[in-house]
Amino acid sequence: MSSTPYVMTQAQARELLGQIDVPQILRRLFRDLAAGQAVQPPQQLVVFPQGAGDFINYLGVLAEDQVYGVKTSPYIVREQGPLVTAWTLLMSMQTGQPLLLCDAAELTTARTAATTAVAVDALAPHGARRLAVIGSGAVAQAHVHYVKELRDWQSIRLYSPSLKTKSAQELASLTSLDPRLQIADTLEAALHDADVVMLCTSSANAVLDPQTLGKPALITSISTNAPRAHEVPPQRLNDMDVFCDYRQTTPGSAGEMLIAGEQHGWQASSIIGDLPELLSEHVARPNYERHVFFRSIGLGLEDVALANALYRLHN
Repeated sequence: MSSTPYVMTQAQARELLGQIDVPQILRRLFRDLAAGQAVQPPQQLVVFPQGAGDFINYLGVLAEDQVYGVKTSPYIVREQGPLVTAWTLLMSMQTGQPLLLCDAAELTTARTAATTAVAVDALAPHGARRLAVIGSGAVAQAHVHYVKELRDWQSIRLYSPSLKTKSAQELASLTSLDPRLQIADTLEAALHDADVVMLCTSSANAVLDPQTLGKPALITSISTNAPRAHEVPPQRLNDMDVFCDYRQTTPGSAGEMLIAGEQHGWQASSIIGDLPELLSEHVARPNYERHVFFRSIGLGLEDVALANALYRLHN
């Protein structure tokens, strides 16, 4: 018996993602992880020969939905700059047949931003009013989309070095994301008095030193799949309350955690909690006596859960 999976394009995925509650799907996923109804293996990194790049496989099992899957994402080194793509394969645990092959570009953007949103909702002070967004690409814009209603934000300031190269139309598109959003001229202006700072860049190196912030804040961080990519200096982990998306896998992949462990005496056991623990109320919210740092690496389960939702919607 053979079966050909439905192939979903990036445009189709984008359209269908607008019809589902992405953060709510992820909340259910993390609760399933806490209850033992889902499996999240570590990422699998495979390096191409001769420095030609690498690829990362993100795997996951959703037992209640009887599906598993894998997202594979290559990082291809080219003279004109690296190329990153991603595809997610959804499989049936009942028939063993492929169900869906989905261009995962939109899934990756949505699940990355929505995971941050779930973390912001779980970790940010209820009285948080000032939001800073560092980055201006599709992922940063998706962060704004999913987080803008989570608190009564009085200001949303966005900064990116690339803003200087954007056209008036592109800048107008950014400010149209929310009436409260303002473009900041400098990083310092964006960060002034911020309660929550979302780092939404593709930088391989630190873009923010938390010590420069004037008061304790929630700092969220993602990364590209450049080797050991990180958005904060690794040595700062020792000075913050650290949370992550999944403590079983994140410390083995997050660049600043790897470097902090090797060079600065930081230990993964100091992670206070992850999203399964937060959403199942096994750990308490932080007290903000110092900075709170949330790190996500992107879980295969997130891609599998969204691919499953799109598959069911399509069918």
